[in-house]
Amino acid sequence: MAAAPGKATEVKGSPKGSAGLPSQQRSSSPDPRKMRVVQRPLLGFLCGPWLWVSLAQPPSRAPTRQSPPSPNLHFRLAGYPRKHNEGRIEVFYNQEWGTICDDDFTLANAHILCRHLGFVAATGWTHSAKYGKGVGRIWLDNVSCGGHEKSIAECQSRGWGNSDCSHEEDAGVVCKDERIAGFTDSNVIEAEQNQVEEVRLRPVVSQAKRPLPVTEGIVEVRHKSSWAQICDENWGSQESRVICGMLGFPAERKANRNFYKLYLQRQQHQFHLHSVACAGNEVHLSTCSFEFYKGNVTGTCKGGMPAVVSCVPGLLFAAGNAQKKRRGQQPQQQQVRLKGGAKIGEGRVEVLKNGEWGTVCDNRWNLLSASVVCRELGFGSAKEALTGARMGQGMGQIHLSEVQCLGPEKSLWSCPHKNITQQDCRHSEDAGVRCNVPYMAHETTIRLSGGRSRFEGRVEVAMAARGNRARQWGLICGEGWGTLEAMVACRQLGLGFANHGLQETWYWDASNVTEMVLSGVRCAGHEMTLSHCQHDSRVSCRKTGTRFAAGVICSETASDLLLHAALVQETAYIEDRPLHMLYCAAEENCLSSTARSANWPYGHRRLLRFSSQIHNNGRADFRPKAGRHSWVWHECHGHYHSMDVFTHYDLLTLNGTRVAEGHKASFCLEDTECEEEVGKRYECANFGEQGITVGCWDLYRHDIDCQWIDITDVKAGNYILQVVINPRYEVAESDFTNNAMKCSCKYDGHRIWVHRCHIGDALSNEANGPSEQYPGQSNNQVV
Repeated sequence: MAAAPGKATEVKGSPKGSAGLPSQQRSSSPDPRKMRVVQRPLLGFLCGPWLWVSLAQPPSRAPTRQSPPSPNLHFRLAGYPRKHNEGRIEVFYNQEWGTICDDDFTLANAHILCRHLGFVAATGWTHSAKYGKGVGRIWLDNVSCGGHEKSIAECQSRGWGNSDCSHEEDAGVVCKDERIAGFTDSNVIEAEQNQVEEVRLRPVVSQAKRPLPVTEGIVEVRHKSSWAQICDENWGSQESRVICGMLGFPAERKANRNFYKLYLQRQQHQFHLHSVACAGNEVHLSTCSFEFYKGNVTGTCKGGMPAVVSCVPGLLFAAGNAQKKRRGQQPQQQQVRLKGGAKIGEGRVEVLKNGEWGTVCDNRWNLLSASVVCRELGFGSAKEALTGARMGQGMGQIHLSEVQCLGPEKSLWSCPHKNITQQDCRHSEDAGVRCNVPYMAHETTIRLSGGRSRFEGRVEVAMAARGNRARQWGLICGEGWGTLEAMVACRQLGLGFANHGLQETWYWDASNVTEMVLSGVRCAGHEMTLSHCQHDSRVSCRKTGTRFAAGVICSETASDLLLHAALVQETAYIEDRPLHMLYCAAEENCLSSTARSANWPYGHRRLLRFSSQIHNNGRADFRPKAGRHSWVWHECHGHYHSMDVFTHYDLLTLNGTRVAEGHKASFCLEDTECEEEVGKRYECANFGEQGITVGCWDLYRHDIDCQWIDITDVKAGNYILQVVINPRYEVAESDFTNNAMKCSCKYDGHRIWVHRCHIGDALSNEANGPSEQYPGQSNNQVV
């Protein structure tokens, strides 16, 4: 019997508490103004991506405000994306499947429901239809369990079927992946056998030696501990599109069915699914309609052969000639991009409008819209539609809100949407995505050893060995190894961002790997693997021994600094400052080199002064790399330096030649001000901790020492004012392309006009101009 499709849409509803915490309270009285459309699902046992169990109800106890319980309740997990121990919770009551509203939902409720499903406990719960909206009745609302109840029917609620919720408020549970001892339920066993969790393409023998990714082959689904095929009965392009999207490919193409038919006629098959029917916009096969074969079927298939799919890889994953051919084409102006993600195919969604990049508000943001973004960028369908600035807050304008894609659109701009106003949304509501990407096995050629956790250690890489020997594991020379190289290593390992790139690792236990196999590694920071970075053709390492091997400390989150560009433009001015007031600044090397030959203390220096406000919009606090034990005290200004150079201030000609410079040591890296509901954590007075908290900013006023560029020797003309934060990449960030700010300047010898200040790549390539490149920026960079 065909399984009813499980909805996979993630929709933002009213504000809720975070997963595992109680949501905001809501009145328990029903709202007569609410209208509810009831859709009746098919009755009886529904096969598909659900886990469900039956529960016999105790006859004696009746909960407060409850209708008399049904003698039998059934429970199941539904929706996508999910694993076998998490999903939207659904209950079968009065011969009808329905959901539970997330109002007043607690972890205690989740514990009860997970035990119904055969798990020992819950580790969390979700709100706002995290696993997609259900259909039919909302059976329970305002559920309140104490945790000791044996049945959800014993908990307080508004009563069966009495709810003022919509399916945008469907609750989900995350159960601990541990079964209750002795728990056996035939429904659970049958449901687990009839799940579609994992899909792959199996190439035929002649294609086995092709490089990854696998773009064509026989569709197989994991069944028990083995793999089974799908009968190609009624199989078409829409079903192929869903499979390709799951495997990380943006589109499908027609496969040579006759070629496969000759090969498959000599093979024995075990079919698991047939009569698959997809609309083409599904993000997972489990949300399509299909039928399961009963038992082990080895030859019954009306179409005669298993389903075969061929996919079109995105530009980043196109191999050989196809990639060269595409790169030779004239690049089109990108209209959407991802920022702030640790992995390829994830990040905050940004779109280009009128030459300026901006973000997308997460109102009504769902998997259909997220999948359009993913396919537009050359990835597959979306695994997650992220809300609440989960990939960090953006900057500038918020261009779109309430985007409602149907699925087949080629661009996010083609989807129905609402033009945003300043009052509609804030950057704390920026939308993000996690896309399906092709499997490339990059993580199999790198590993960490000696660390205290899986997030740190000495980097070991696998190199091809001569002859028939297996690949050889070796170390990387630590000379020149830094943050950018560590970022690539952590990305390849799937461990997020790099906290530190270490050139010495003597404090970690040495493994039996002692040979240096790579040296001179130089990365731009956006590469997928270390093999894509430059390195010496021959290993050359002046410092030998395992103590000088490269190492990393990875982190799931990172900071992200950026300047308030408008403030620089508003506060820029020229001051002729007497030399007798610049002794401290001269000690800290904040003046140009010609100041050394000046007639001290007579005369003056001409300074371009401005204020700078540095925000941390990332997901981790910005902390100086050096520990406080190594900070340097400067007697003249009475402060500690925690970083040698925190910012670079330069005046450039229009062709990029530097004519004046300055630098700013982080003499007082602290939280000057913060957003609402964010508390200050860092204050450098009295040798306090230094840093910038997420959601806070550090303000350097225009009237403090070194907050300038010495332009005494600069002639009149047109220039570019450039400010770069963290210029040496001493501290890891999720995005270095927004660390630079540029302004256009006109200097007539007496006055200066500063205008058109913008951050990093906030403008399109055409608006930036061909000569404006920023630290860490790559024209081919996707994330």
